[in-house]
Amino acid sequence: MRTPTTAGPGRVWFITGAGRGLGRAFARAALETGDRVVAATRTVAPLGDLAAAYEDRLLVLPLDVTDRAAVFAAVARATERFGRLDVVVNNAGVLSMGMVEEFTEAEARAQMETNFFGALWVGQAVLPCLRAQGSGHIVQISSIGALGGFPTTGLYSASKFALEGMSEALAMEAAQFGVKLTIVEPGGYWTGLYAGMTTATPLPDYAPLRAELEKQWAEGSVDSDPRLAAAAVLKLVGSDDPPLRLLLGGTAYDLAFDVSRRRMETWARWEEVSRAAEHAIPAPPDL
Repeated sequence: MRTPTTAGPGRVWFITGAGRGLGRAFARAALETGDRVVAATRTVAPLGDLAAAYEDRLLVLPLDVTDRAAVFAAVARATERFGRLDVVVNNAGVLSMGMVEEFTEAEARAQMETNFFGALWVGQAVLPCLRAQGSGHIVQISSIGALGGFPTTGLYSASKFALEGMSEALAMEAAQFGVKLTIVEPGGYWTGLYAGMTTATPLPDYAPLRAELEKQWAEGSVDSDPRLAAAAVLKLVGSDDPPLRLLLGGTAYDLAFDVSRRRMETWARWEEVSRAAEHAIPAPPDL
């Protein structure tokens, strides 16, 4: 594994959602190793201290990742300033909570706009640069919510499932150009995600389930310091052979294995039905 250098020009990072939480932790960690960072965020004020400390190696850009044209313009500014991109971290994300039935169309679409389409636009914008270089590493910040759907986080999970499906294809498409991609699935971190979340208007029919969930949540937090996630991502991008997926935290790790085991057990029980549903035949004449 290659150790990030603390001297010389360093790598160039492009990080979305860099104003707080995980994004800010990634930016600070990269700067502390001697790398250069383009920190893209809706609100630039929280990055004032980093901008003052790392003026020569930090470019702060206001950016709403749901605006495709703005994303392409931000990437153009980044490459104009630093000449290349080495690590692209799609971290911008929002959380909308509510039972699936409770979401309005506008609320459902807003969840997808940032978590899925925002990452899609960034990927499309950076790929010409990465292809031309023949190198680069795209890091897609997904979630423990992509391991399965859970009550009240169905639309959030849907956005992360979509992100992961797109990212698996992108990883294979980009590999021929020397570009790597890793899907990072974090557990809980103190990021401000919950403070900025929106909530669908609750239906009274779900009150018993909601009360049961609130009881479970009251048992205590397992959220961690974002700096631990940043340290893991530094190791990830310093690897010569990074994985397609990386779980962050014991909670995510244990859940991934539990969900996978239960799925495999179910598939095995229904194997006979599954296999009986396929038998190749010549194309029917009326098709």
